[in-house]
Amino acid sequence: MRTGADYRESLRDGRNVWVVGEGPVEDVTTHPATAAMVNEYVAWYDRHFDPAWQDTLLTPPDHQGQRQPLALTPPRTSDDLRRLGKAISAVHYLTGGNMTHTPGYGALIALGMLNVLKRLGHSAEEIAAAEAYRDYLAETGRFLTFAGGGPLIGTRLRENENDRAALKLVSETDEGVVISGKVQMHTSTPFAEDLLITSRTELPPDSGRHLWFIVPVNAPGLRVVSRRIAARHVNPFLSPLSSRFDELDSMVWLEDVFIPRERVFTAEPINRNTRHSLVSWLLWHHSYGWLAKAELTLSIALALAEVMGLKDTPQTTEQLVELTVNVQTTRTCMAAAELEPETTAGGHALPNQLHVASAGINTLRVRQRMGEILRALPGSSLVNAPADTDFADPEMAAELEDAFGGGGYTAMQRAALLQLAWDQVSSGLDGREAVFELHASGGLAAWQRRLAAWFERYTELANGVHNFVQVDLPPLDLSSLQELPAPPRRMPQTMPRA
Repeated sequence: MRTGADYRESLRDGRNVWVVGEGPVEDVTTHPATAAMVNEYVAWYDRHFDPAWQDTLLTPPDHQGQRQPLALTPPRTSDDLRRLGKAISAVHYLTGGNMTHTPGYGALIALGMLNVLKRLGHSAEEIAAAEAYRDYLAETGRFLTFAGGGPLIGTRLRENENDRAALKLVSETDEGVVISGKVQMHTSTPFAEDLLITSRTELPPDSGRHLWFIVPVNAPGLRVVSRRIAARHVNPFLSPLSSRFDELDSMVWLEDVFIPRERVFTAEPINRNTRHSLVSWLLWHHSYGWLAKAELTLSIALALAEVMGLKDTPQTTEQLVELTVNVQTTRTCMAAAELEPETTAGGHALPNQLHVASAGINTLRVRQRMGEILRALPGSSLVNAPADTDFADPEMAAELEDAFGGGGYTAMQRAALLQLAWDQVSSGLDGREAVFELHASGGLAAWQRRLAAWFERYTELANGVHNFVQVDLPPLDLSSLQELPAPPRRMPQTMPRA
């Protein structure tokens, strides 16, 4: 396992990054739009060497006393999943769920790819290459991210239907393939080292072959185009979350990019309703991130209830209990997913997908309500809370102390907590996370379709009424509920002609 310094040094490797509104980024380790997130990833690596964290983040000692990062170790049993889940949860809580993607998430991407190839029964050579790459990540801690290969709007609106695919196979030899194209949004690419791209269409067209390939982010011909940075105040006191966590979701543009044969795989179109798909572990990881965000909302609400002198009021108590129930319901679903795992074609333990879907649905259902509670709980002080710099003027400091101090807490203490609450539920960062998760995971409707596809007891339960009615009923068949159609696209594939 490498150190954070090793990771930081690897980012100075000639990558081509453009941040919207900021222009080209010559060094992601120092640029204002990217440096804060680099520091968070550095901390992720270094935490594995911190004695206070090792029991949480490392495997138990083997017979030689060696320990490995849990995030990079494939789970084989329910106990493995539970340990890994606790590690993921602990790291997510440190960021309030604002760092979706870590190198550990990348290891789950590689594990998902390996298990898909085994499920599809692909060639021994491809499976061996996928195993070698997954082992390579475990040995080095290299940072992998994932892009689903969807086309951008300009591509989708091309007049010729054959030109609407995001990716084009330019050429292919025994040594590898050359790819061009532009693929849509994904997370953390400016900070990653490798990128797995999966094609949604056949490459080449009508070949029956869907290519997945892994390419270094600094490969010649590859450009990362990241969204604008989240709006935030330059003073970290006023943006305690926004100033630290901004993953910069990105597009990737490829122009004649060469991918060696050992990084090219033949797989399938991504279908998130498939029970054992590339994203199955990732959905579990996502749910832990959402849970961490919900837990931070609860944490802030509890602290505000005490600091604002509200904890004994009936309305506040009711709100705190509601928040607690929402958080615990999701955590219970996550525990169930790890206690009742599924086994993949590769022999790995996968969190029970039905329980994972239940966790995701609960979190998405209560998200807006939890935010509204936190916005309302402290009253109008949330809007008017001062900055630390306001206390530099002695006269103003005295007036602010009169306005916000008292009851055992200083005005500065209350202001700091109120600014944290604002950044949690009223900031650009919060809006970014809501929009990103809507598109990246499909939102509530997509999670409900997943649960519908994975729930297998419709017919069994329907026929259970036979024991309670006084007439004979023919056998009932509700299996069609597992095949709910996806809603139509929100926009046409081509623009109407004038």
